Amino acid sequence: MILGVVLAGGHSSRFGSDKALAELDGHTLLARAVDLLSGWCELVVVAGRETAPALTLPDWPRAGMGPLGGIAAALHLAADEGYEAVLSIGVDSIGLPDDLLERLNPAPAYVSAQPVIGLWPSSAAATIEAILERSGRHSMLAFAEALDARSIILPVTPSNINTLDDLKAVERGNGL
Repeated sequence: MILGVVLAGGHSSRFGSDKALAELDGHTLLARAVDLLSGWCELVVVAGRETAPALTLPDWPRAGMGPLGGIAAALHLAADEGYEAVLSIGVDSIGLPDDLLERLNPAPAYVSAQPVIGLWPSSAAATIEAILERSGRHSMLAFAEALDARSIILPVTPSNINTLDDLKAVERGNGL
C-alpha cells in the first residue's frame, strides 16, 4: 500500500499569496495535487496545512522544516498504519507522467529535477528524523543521499510554479 502526501506547508513568498489556493483550469493547485495522488495511492494526506480536501498532517517535528517536515509526518503515519511507502509531490507539481509510480518503484527514488517528487520507504522515518534533529543540511538531497535513493529523469520536466508568471505560463501551455 502506498500513502500519498501533498507537500503544502510553504510560505509562498515568491508567489505573493497562498499558492496552494491558486487556480489552474478552475481547480486549486491543492485539489489538483490531491486528485492526482488519488490515482496512485490508497490514501492521500496533505502536510503542512490545517485545511485541505484530504486528511491533514502537521509537519514533523514542527512547522518551518521545509519539505522534509511534511515527508517526515507522512512517513510516521505510513509506518504506524502499515503502508509500505510514501509517494510525495509538491502542491505545485504539474505535468507528471501517468506512469510516475512505476518509474519511481522500487523505493527509494526521486525525480532529479524536483526531489520533492519521490517514493520513500516507510522504514525511512528514522533516517529523516535523524536529519531533522541535527544541525546542518536539511535538504531533500541530503535525505535522498542518506537513503542511497535513485535519481530518475522524466521524459518531460514537471512544471514547478513559484510565481504568478509561472502559473500564467502553465495556463498558456508554455510549461516552465
